Amino acid sequence: MDVFDRDAETNKGYFYTKSVQLSCRLATQRSTDAILATERLCNRSVVDVGCGDGFYTIRFWDTAQPKSMVGLDPAGQAIAVANTNKENRPVKFLVGDAHQLPFSNNSFDVALVQSILHHDDNPKDVIREAFRVAPEIVIHEPNGNNFGLKVIEKLSRYHREHNEKSYTSTQMRHWIEESGGVIVYQRFAGFVPMFCPPVIARTMKALEPVVEALPLVNKFGCAVTVIVARRMT
Repeated sequence: MDVFDRDAETNKGYFYTKSVQLSCRLATQRSTDAILATERLCNRSVVDVGCGDGFYTIRFWDTAQPKSMVGLDPAGQAIAVANTNKENRPVKFLVGDAHQLPFSNNSFDVALVQSILHHDDNPKDVIREAFRVAPEIVIHEPNGNNFGLKVIEKLSRYHREHNEKSYTSTQMRHWIEESGGVIVYQRFAGFVPMFCPPVIARTMKALEPVVEALPLVNKFGCAVTVIVARRMT
């Protein structure tokens, strides 16, 4: 069984979205807020590519109030969890491949590509396909400029099992440009790593506003990056 299907079946969702650990709650909330801050989802048709268990998709539906929203993920168990958790919300969740989205060209206003590229062996293909179905994409990824994150990816069993390999902002820009897009917004955000002890989480959360506000410090110290890119062709 695929590791993501296993996670969803075992935990009735993904471990980090179901966890009551302080670090996970702080990190997921900061990511949610950073994506909402782009103001790209309100009153627009959105496809959430690689939506996983629907944790974020449902929160974006409730908070940003898009015109319509579809979530897609290859992990069938995760999609089953998402369809249960959506209750009566008119969000559609589908099993599908980010490399071959089952939608015609320009089916959506925005494609959200949240935290899936670092699991993928061909991330540029995912970006290109997202641009095919939407003229604008919002990318959320672990900050590959952060050396500490690189160390965690090598040492953490969870990160190794999930094939995590973050990419630098330079590499992300190249892939976007090679896919016919241009970056119109980028922000580095967050400072609390998931799965860390509460005392560390609280300390890093207190330092987070300072880290986010300082140029270069945010580029190399923040936990995630959020990019909005627009298709030029």
